[in-house]
Amino acid sequence: MAQKAKKLLGVDFGMARTGLAHSDDLGIFAIGMGNVKSYNREKAAAEVAAKALEIGAETIVIGKPVNMDGTSGEKVALVEEFASLIATHTDIPIEFYDERLSTVSAHRFLSGSGLKTKKHRDIVDSLAAEIILQSYMDSKKKTNLS
Repeated sequence: MAQKAKKLLGVDFGMARTGLAHSDDLGIFAIGMGNVKSYNREKAAAEVAAKALEIGAETIVIGKPVNMDGTSGEKVALVEEFASLIATHTDIPIEFYDERLSTVSAHRFLSGSGLKTKKHRDIVDSLAAEIILQSYMDSKKKTNLS
């Protein structure tokens, strides 16, 4: 019988909405979970921590929006601050993953899906969290195969 994979929660922090995704039981696919409002960061951090506990996450993976040249900007500082807020609500380890272009990829995917643009806003953050988490899981698989 196959061993159950480590449960992960993927997070795409945004100033208005924070997208969430979780790994499936086999650790193969990322699955969107919707989003939480981010206007109040403390409340959003508490909600993310609660979701992580609810799904039994062993690690929280947060997208780190580094610049295209690899440097850290203002958005990275905001994400790190948000991660610190989450850490005040849970002992679940937090890891960062380079999320360059995850939201751009999510918008491109949705544009190609035929879904009306007005509906994109409702799901783009969750889809970006899926992309971040899927990329993270894929990178871990490659590392383990090497």
